[in-house]
Amino acid sequence: MDVLNPQDARSILEAALLCANQPMTLRDMRQLFDDTLSMDAVRALLAELVSQWQGRGVELREVATGWRFQTRASVQLHLERLNPERPVKYSRATLETLAIIAYKQPVTRGDIEDIRGVTVSTNIVKQLEDRNWIEVIGYRNAPGRPGLYATTKSFLDDLGLASLNQLPTLDGLPISQALLPGLEEAATDDLPADETGPANDQAFLLDATEPVEPDVLAEPELPSFNPAP
Repeated sequence: MDVLNPQDARSILEAALLCANQPMTLRDMRQLFDDTLSMDAVRALLAELVSQWQGRGVELREVATGWRFQTRASVQLHLERLNPERPVKYSRATLETLAIIAYKQPVTRGDIEDIRGVTVSTNIVKQLEDRNWIEVIGYRNAPGRPGLYATTKSFLDDLGLASLNQLPTLDGLPISQALLPGLEEAATDDLPADETGPANDQAFLLDATEPVEPDVLAEPELPSFNPAP
């Protein structure tokens, strides 16, 4: 393969990212150049593209599964007017369950119930699994071997985050203040430290048998994916 000058290499990478229908990994990007560019060289091109797209309606951003172009939150409301859709609604119980899993993972249903003080609805767990935001990553060595829940990379992708370290602070979440003491306690150590991070749309049901808080919250605002090629 002929040696490309930096400008051509940047243009090729930019075109690939704009046309990709899912985040691209560094390995994917190196394949564009027949592995003639090092990881550091690809990262340098990405840094140039991030700077080049500053101040525009679209930004290049790293998420859990790779890099992608996405619309900025500041313009998303205007774009939604072209294709208005009723947002999915989540109960406060659902959001609190998700928050507990995100900030305390890995956790069992029993852990969640201890923090919330009520039984965890099977429907709530199922809707989060169907959304591909949580999954069982192991089992606690306890009677019944309860499943340990953690968030997925899809959860981080949908929030436009690269890692759990980028989650917002607890006081910025639409959850009951009564949960904060339980969430702020030291994380459990059921798994080694390097396994407690992230593991590897739809009508949702609300459980009629579980006490559900009266206010139903809209789906958190999520960044849109890159434009279709």
